[in-house]
Amino acid sequence: MLVLLAGIFVVHIATVIMLFVSTIANVWMVGSSNIGTISTGLWLLCNKTCTQLPVRSEDEASLKAVQAFMILSIIFSVVALVLFIIQLFTLEKGKRFYMTGAVMLVCWMCILIAVSIYTARFTGTMMYSTNPHHGYCFILAWICFCFSFIIGILYLVLRKK
Repeated sequence: MLVLLAGIFVVHIATVIMLFVSTIANVWMVGSSNIGTISTGLWLLCNKTCTQLPVRSEDEASLKAVQAFMILSIIFSVVALVLFIIQLFTLEKGKRFYMTGAVMLVCWMCILIAVSIYTARFTGTMMYSTNPHHGYCFILAWICFCFSFIIGILYLVLRKK
């Protein structure tokens, strides 16, 4: 049981770190141009230097929603990690980690909403570049989506023995 708890804890910490990286780094879409490689993220457009991300007015609300939901997913993931640690030491034997699992599933839903909006509105529509494709931050966000769902379900069924 201790090995299972330690494994879940390590995967949870890895998920938090990957969420931070995918939200902060600016490599959600990558393309090439005559200047070189161009990458865009949730915040900046980067080639040799980084500038503010140019967004059409009809896409501005979508980008702000993606930014907000990614930040919320980080917050909920950290809260779930703190709740897990607190419940690990205060919960009676035989009880389940319901609160931790519920908060982690809310984190999962926030990631789902953010990445789905980004996929629907911004995939393949990168300005100033040819042959755009997804960067590692986009892929990390989908990996975090999978990990947070698995962790959330494991917390719901896990009993403290």
